[in-house]
Order: sequence, then structure tokens, then C-alpha cells
Amino acid sequence: MNKLLNCVFLGIFVGIISPLFSKPALVMQSDFGTADGEVAVMVGVAHNVDEDLAIYHITHDIPKFNIWEAGYKLWMTAPYWRNDTVFVSVVDPGVGTKRRSVVLKTKNGQYFVSPDNGSLSLVAEAFGIEGVREIDESVNRRKGSEESHTFHGRDVYSYTGARLAAGVITFEGVGPLLKPEVLKIDSPAANLSKDSVTGFIPYIDKHFGNTWSNIELEMFNGLNPKTGERFDVTIKKGDKVVFNREVPYFDTFGEVKIGQPVIFINSRLFVSIALRQGHFAKAHNIESGPEWTISFSRK
Repeated sequence: MNKLLNCVFLGIFVGIISPLFSKPALVMQSDFGTADGEVAVMVGVAHNVDEDLAIYHITHDIPKFNIWEAGYKLWMTAPYWRNDTVFVSVVDPGVGTKRRSVVLKTKNGQYFVSPDNGSLSLVAEAFGIEGVREIDESVNRRKGSEESHTFHGRDVYSYTGARLAAGVITFEGVGPLLKPEVLKIDSPAANLSKDSVTGFIPYIDKHFGNTWSNIELEMFNGLNPKTGERFDVTIKKGDKVVFNREVPYFDTFGEVKIGQPVIFINSRLFVSIALRQGHFAKAHNIESGPEWTISFSRK
């Protein structure tokens, strides 16, 4: 009986204490794709820093050079991870130039290792800036890579991120402290009027083609929408109308016929539009970014 009780108390003790000593996760994203070996190389660099690091991935299929989408995916993902998580984001069309390589620490205790090119703007705004440090490459760069100028994901970002997650360095060990700011990216606000609401398309669900807006449910509710009500949906790229059609508003996809569009509220509580069992974005050549506006109006 005493042995059983000892085992129970040991299990409880381990369950309480273990999380206090577990290392932060290292979470990566990039626009590298998986057809070549860049992602595996970054993982290898991180494991050479500490073979016990837990490494995960948001995606490596961000459209090439799309800084906006890199920032949006960080903003979408980070709230669901532990407060000490280290994120490595490599969408870096300016690789090798004078753009800064930084680590952003947000006020919730998360770390974001990335070029300071706008991709950190949304998480900085959402979580607040605790500090920003420039990566000191004389210390935090993979040895022997000094003559390489086009793969900082391998030589600087995954290496620094792994050292931070493994506890080899603290935040202070990243490099010099900078002003508490990061380069901002254009993010127009949504607007509500008497009979319509207008925003832009920040993101498209690549697999299903669901097209998100930045119009929050709370703002949409300002129109007092009724289930089944039809709204005039207009999507523009700049001044060019790409889509204009009446679309019904329902809670979920199954309320319309297969192949028909539907307005719905997505999992992050933003107004979105989908094509039931189809790909709305491909069907209508819709893309994402601040230049893509979307409005929902009563006729």
C-alpha cells in the first residue's frame, strides 16, 4: 500500500514539476516549399544545437515573397501556443541586404525570429512589444557560414531560434536592444455604414478556398443580419471589380446547394465567403492582401 501511495505521489509530483523544466517549442514557417531540402536543413541545424528540441511547423507553403501572409499566419497561430514558444519565420525577399534580422519578444512572453520586413507587424500589434533585439551574427550565426549570403533561414534564423529555445542564450544574448518597434505592414481597418460593411481579404484558406475578410462578427452584427438574408457581395482588386453577386448568409456550408456560394462566420469570428464543396478563390480568381477589398451590402 505504501509503495502504491508513493507511486501516486511521484506521478503527481512529476506532472506538476515537469512542465516547469520543459523546453519551449520551436515553431517554423517559410515560403520555401517542401520540394527541395531547405526545411529539412533548418531542422537539422536546430537539432545540432539541441537534439531534444521539439520542432513543429506552421507551413512552408506561404506564396513566394508574400510578407503579408507570413505576418497573418503568425497572428493566426501564435495565440494557441505556450507563452514561451519560439517562432522562426523566414519569408525574406531582401535576404542578404541591409534589412535587419531581429528577435521580437511580445508581452505574452513569446519570441519571433525573423527579418524585420513587416512580417512581425500583426503579432506586435496584437500582443504588444516587450522588446526587440537585433541578432548579433558574430555570436548567433552558424559557424562556417560567413561567406553565404542567401540562406539566412539556415545560417541565422533557425540557428538563433534553436539557441533561444534550448536555453543556450537568453533574450539578452540575442544582440543589441533596439527601439521597441518593428516595420509595419499596411492593414486597412474595416468600416461599417448604414447598409453595408467593407474590409479587405487578409487570407484565403488554400485547401478549401474559403475567402476571409477582416470584418469581425461584432461589426457585421451592426447590420443586424438575418440567417438566410442575401447580401450583395463585391470584391475588388484596387478599382477593378472581380466578383459581384448576391450571396446568402448562413451559419454553415450545408445550408446552400453544392457549388453555391455562402457567407459565413469563420472559426476566428470574421465574415467569410465559401463555395460549398468547391474552391471559391480559384473559381473567381481571388487573391489576398490589402489591395483586395470586399463589401457586404443590402440591396
